[in-house]
This record gives sequence, structure tokens and C-alpha cells, in this order.
Amino acid sequence: MAIQIAILDCDLLLHGRGHKTLDRFDIETVSDAFLLTTFGFPRDFIYYLVELLRDTLSRRTQRSRAISPEVQILAALGFYTSGSFQTRMGDAIGISQASMSRCVTNVTKALVRKAPECIGFMRDEATKQQSKEEFFRVAGIPNVMGVVDCAHIAIKAPNAEDSSYVNKKGFHSINCQLVCDARGLLLSAETNWPGSLQDNCIFKQSSVYKELDEQENHEGWFLGDCRYPLKKWLMTPVQYPETSADFQYNLAHTATHEIVDRTFRAIQTRFRCLDGSKGYLQYSPEKCSHIILACCVLHNVSLQSGLDAWTFERTDIPDQSEEGSRKPEAVDSEAVRIRQELILSHFS
Repeated sequence: MAIQIAILDCDLLLHGRGHKTLDRFDIETVSDAFLLTTFGFPRDFIYYLVELLRDTLSRRTQRSRAISPEVQILAALGFYTSGSFQTRMGDAIGISQASMSRCVTNVTKALVRKAPECIGFMRDEATKQQSKEEFFRVAGIPNVMGVVDCAHIAIKAPNAEDSSYVNKKGFHSINCQLVCDARGLLLSAETNWPGSLQDNCIFKQSSVYKELDEQENHEGWFLGDCRYPLKKWLMTPVQYPETSADFQYNLAHTATHEIVDRTFRAIQTRFRCLDGSKGYLQYSPEKCSHIILACCVLHNVSLQSGLDAWTFERTDIPDQSEEGSRKPEAVDSEAVRIRQELILSHFS
């Protein structure tokens, strides 16, 4: 049965004087199934998100009336998970399409503000050790701290003259670099790189590279594919395997590194605004970057709340760079030695 809800006037903006809010939609009156199918998340998680963002979304302005934090969050979740500002979404929660857009902007800003708290490497020793053990159980590579890769999110062309966002497949995109642990929890999310930049170039300019390359002692290593440089703290596949141990290591590396690709697929499937099925993100590169980061924050918050990272995983591969072979770089002999010791001790 359709839910009959009055649509608010477009001029009734999000914030207002005092505590009066427009609560035309009552979350208590709808079923769990309706919330999950319409907004992509279960009731308890929506309640948790409301409390997490309430202070930011309840700020006062000079307007006389406001849309409640609950409705703002539902509007944003509806967009993130469907990729659409369709009228039926506004109808479902009692706001206009214009107000839907404002809600998405507000919630996106609030989530981006939470990114430093929700995405990062700062974890206690017990959690780090648990993550290493989880990685080891995948394919037998010890001391893995995370896996890194990039994938493209399609956006509209910023302007006719700007080719910096045109990737090698010929469409405009943001190239996003993610680092995750064995559960798919994001340790780093850089969502601001133009699509024309190659993964290796992004990596060398990233905060992750700068932080790790300056450290003298490392507790383990990260895994990157053949497009990344071999470092003492970054293990890559053996480009020209010769021994059985080399082949076994490469197979284990592929199986473990696949976790970051699965994470990309899960994020794009849960947040359909990123998967291109409803068209490209129709905003400036800066706003697209914020929307992508907001979805990454939601991914982590949901995972930390007990939701399964792989529930909505796609089976197809996300758009990735087709860079071909990189120019030869100076070989880090110490990194080669460390990788060879790893191969001999665990795969021979």
C-alpha cells in the first residue's frame, strides 16, 4: 500500500530557529523491510547514524522551520543507495526533490567531517595482530597489514577543456585509492584524484606512501599489484616467476590482494550512486569526491556496527586503470631481499 504523505514546500529549508522541525515521516510507522529496501540499511543502524550526526544536522539558522535529522539522513541514504533523486523517494519521506538535494549535501558534509574518526591506521596492537592473522588465513602470507588498489568512479565532465579527469577508457572519472584490512574495513580512502592519473603516480603522492616511506621500522607490509613499486613495506608479485615457490607466492598474493577489489565491489553495490547504473555523478569533481568519501565512511561505520561488508558484493570487476607495463624503476635491493626471504620461508 502506498504511504500517503504531504510534500513539503521547497522553500522550507533544512534548518530553523528554535526546536521546531518538520517530521512528516515517522520511521516507527514503517516496517523493517521497507527501511531496508528503500534506504539500504536496517532500522538499528539508521538509529545509530542519527545519533552520530544529530548535533551537526540540528544546527540552527535564521529560517523558521527545519527538516529533522532523521529525515535528512533517510534522504541521503536513499540517494546513496539508489543513485536517484526520483520523486518517489521524496514522496516516501515527505520532502521535495529540491529538499532531497539539500539533505544529501548536508549529510555528505557531516559524514566527511567524521572521516578522520572512522577511517585510519590508528588501531591498538591486539586489533593489528588480529588483522594479520585474518590475512594469513586467506592464503598464508604473514604480517600483512593491509591491501591497496585504485578504482575509477565515473563523473560528468567538469568542462569541455579539462582533460585531467579523462581516464584511459575515455570517460571522466575520479581515481580512488583505498587501503583495507582483511575484513574490508578501510584504513585509508583518498577519493580526490583525477582519472587521468595512473595508480602508481597516485600512490607516490598519497599520504599513505609518505607516512610509510618515512618510517625506519615496519611491523609488516602491505600488498599492491604489479602496478605498484616493490618496497620494504609493500610486497608486489614477482614479475617473472621462475621457481615453484615464486608461482605459489604469486597465487597467494593474488588471493589476498583480491580483498581490496571485493571491498570496492561491495561499496559500489551498496551505494548505487557510485556504480554508474543510474548514470555518472552529476556534480563538480570536489562534490563527487565528498560523496565518495561519505560512502566510504558509511561503509566503515556499518562494518564496525556489525553489518557484513560482503552482503551486497557485486560479481563484476570495478573499473580499474589499464596502465600496461610501467617504466623500469630503480630496484630496491633490500625490498627484493625481504620478498625473497618471505617466499623461501613460506612458499618453498
